[in-house]
Formats: sequence, C-alpha cells, structure tokens
Amino acid sequence: MKKRSAFMLVMLMLVVSACSTKNTEAPSETPQGSGDEPVTLTIAHKGILSADDPLLKAIEEGMKEEGKNVKLKFAQVQSGSYPEKLGLLLQSGEIPDLIYFQGGDYQFAITQKILEDLTPYIEKSTYVKAAMNPYNVERTKNYPYLVWASPTSNVIPAVRQDWLDKTASGKALLEKPTIDNYYQFLKEVKESNGAQFALTTAGNLDELDAIFGQAFGLRSTWIKGEDGQYVYSKTTAAEKEKLEFYAKLYKEGLLDPEFLTKKWDTKEKAFYDGIAAIVAANQGGSINLINQKMIAQNGAGSEITPLPPASGAAQGYTPVDASKESRGFAIAATSKHKDMAFAVLEYMTSPKGQVLDKLGIEGEQYVVENEKIKLTDKHAEWLPRFVESMENFKPPYEIDAATPYMSKPALDSLEMMASMSTKDNSFLIPDELAAKWDASLALYKEFAADMVTGKKTSADFDKFVQDWNAAGGKDLTEYANETIK
Repeated sequence: MKKRSAFMLVMLMLVVSACSTKNTEAPSETPQGSGDEPVTLTIAHKGILSADDPLLKAIEEGMKEEGKNVKLKFAQVQSGSYPEKLGLLLQSGEIPDLIYFQGGDYQFAITQKILEDLTPYIEKSTYVKAAMNPYNVERTKNYPYLVWASPTSNVIPAVRQDWLDKTASGKALLEKPTIDNYYQFLKEVKESNGAQFALTTAGNLDELDAIFGQAFGLRSTWIKGEDGQYVYSKTTAAEKEKLEFYAKLYKEGLLDPEFLTKKWDTKEKAFYDGIAAIVAANQGGSINLINQKMIAQNGAGSEITPLPPASGAAQGYTPVDASKESRGFAIAATSKHKDMAFAVLEYMTSPKGQVLDKLGIEGEQYVVENEKIKLTDKHAEWLPRFVESMENFKPPYEIDAATPYMSKPALDSLEMMASMSTKDNSFLIPDELAAKWDASLALYKEFAADMVTGKKTSADFDKFVQDWNAAGGKDLTEYANETIK
C-alpha cells in the first residue's frame, strides 16, 4: 500500500508539473465569463464551510453585474487541522482553482510547483495592488504564490478599561511602558480586580514576546554581534534575560499556570470571565470581536483598551516577517481559468467587494435606514474572508455611529500596530535546512517552556545553546550570514 501511495503521488506530481509551466507573462486580455454560460471556479477556503454559504452567491451576483459571469463551486475540506486536511485534498489530485492557505503551502508552491506565480496578475490589478501594504508587497516579491491584502498583522495586548482605571500604575504604564512599569501594573491589575493571574496566552510564549521581546533587545530573528556576524536571537544573552523575567511572572502567579495547554478559545474565555486581566489578539478585527464579546458579557463599562509594547533596549511589537505571507490566496497552476480566479480577488478587493466582505449581506448583517448603514446583531459573527486591509473600504452610505464597523479599541489597535512595528530580517528556510530548522525550533520551545515553568534555570542556558547548534543551528547560522544583506 505504501508503494502504491508513493507511486500515485509521484504520478500526480508529474502530471501537475507537465501542466504547470511557470507564468512569466501578463495574464490574458481575453475576457472570461462574459457570455451566457458562467465560468465555473472551485474554491477552497477555511472560512467557507458549505456550498450554501451566502457569500458565494453574493460574489457571483456582484461580479455578474460587472460583466463577469462566474459560478463558484465549494471544495469540501474535511474537518480538522485546515492546513493538514487541505494538503490531503490537494494530494488526492483534486486541486481547486482558488485556494486559501493558512500554512502548508510551501510544498505545493516550491516542491510540487502547482501554485501560480501571481506577479503578473498583481501588476495588472487595480484594487489588489492598492490594498497591499509595503510588507505585503515585499512578501509577494519574495514568494509570489500567495496574496493577502492586510494591515500590518500581529498580536497586541489589551485590558479592560475599567480594570485599568482602578490601578495607580496604569497611568505610568501608558506614559512610560518600561519593563518595570509593566511588572508593577501586572501585579496591581491582578490584585485590584480579583483576577487569578494577570496574563494568559495560548500554548506558547509568542504573545508575551509581542509585548516584551524588543524591550529586552530582541529586535529581529537574527542579531548582529560586535564581530559583525549574525546569531539566532533566541540563543543570546538578551533571550536568557527575557526568559528569566517570564519565569519570575510564572513563579509569582502573574502568568497563567496553564498557559502551555491553553487554546485560543479557553484563553479568551478566561479574559471574559475575569480570570485573566490581559489578553493578546490580532489588531483590528480580532480586537474588535473580543471587545464586542467582552461588552456583551460584562456591560458597556468593560470596553477594552489596547496596550503599548514594553520599552527598554528597543520598543515595538513582534518584528514583522516579510519573507512570505503566512496565509493568503493562491491560484492553481492547473486551473483553466486563472484570469477569472484572480478576478474574484480583484472584485473582493474593490469598493463593492469590500462592502460585501466586511459588512455582509444587506437585510441580514446590515440594513440601510435614512441613508445610513446600521449593522444588525448577525454582523457580530461576520468576519472578512478575503481582505483585511481597509484601503478600498468605501461604503455607499455612512455607517451609523450606534453600530460602528470598527470600535474605538479596534481602530486604536490598528494605529498602534502601524506606528510601533518594525521589519524582521527572517528569510525563507531552504528545503535542505527545513528539517534542521524544525528540530532546532522544537528544541528552543521545549527549553523555553521548561525555563519559564522552573524545570530549567538560566544555569542551563549555555547547554541549550550547545544543543541548539548541534541540532542544526550551526548550519542555519552559517546560512543566515550568507543570506542576510
């Protein structure tokens, strides 16, 4: 059976490779879907769960009004880990025209070569190109197989405003968010509001790093030493100092003792229930949704406030990875209707498509009354599924102030993230080093968790660095010094 499966996969790759010559020219000018018969496109998307999703029909109707006759066919991705289940679908030979990835795309773009180079499509576009920020542009330049028009994306910490107001240290934190001021605030916000702990996070230290990493001097994935050579940031003295601080938070009960087993939903529930004082979430839409849920459960006075990153050796949220998009849309190289597939993305990035993507269906997620848009209760569960950028979002009417699309905390989080973000120097890991990268990263995560929870101490850090180098870190460091310019 294993030999047969391997044979089938090889045959699939050969067939796909034969069909997928790399597109280096601009897309065809010949209009597709302009006749009576629609062009049928198959779409796979984590956020579209059934063929009955009203978004599909709304896209068809909107594009038809603009002379593009398209029929969107839902591609069933089995429940479970989306990247894993999508990968199984693609390896079966069923390759949708338009594919949303949230990880797992690299093997299909680089190894199997079944994803289209989107460069010429983006260059010819009007709305997609306009919605891309400089990080999006650089990512597609480095890795032209995914496009995701979004604002600078990262996690940002937030606290209930009424809980913040109860503290004397909160004002000092906002004025000067040093590591020490943050520490004093964490202690006070827990004690003054009866929370079980100050900070919670979902399974790793990434969300804490978004707050504290740069303050300890961890400005990028690779840090240049005094000798001019780059070293992995998580093997530096700054990393050891940061982990010592996290261990202090854990020991004093300021960090959720179950942070390693928390999931995003249980993490957020702890925040809504007042068990945790501070939570971190993506700026913009996620902060907006958390704010809505917090107010729904605890009343208008519980509106949340996004917090700045700690300041110290540097200040900023997690450095922004510009090596590639971590998620986004791809077009199959095997598609017979690549132009139309990209036209869907272009439409959804246009002002009309943006109203649909962000506001939903008129009469369901919103209504128009007295030339004002009023969002209904159903809008709370409607999230953008194609574009997170606000660049082309121009509703035909003013949105009623009583039901804003974005709350003040969400808008503040977008502004704070844009003004306090810096570019990382991370890069795409080549195939020949991928296994070593995975092994060395796993080693770090295990050691960091052990050090924070007290199973290891700073005395063990040098041994960890030795093990990291032996697990492949030495080769990765050599490659980094050859690659980073």
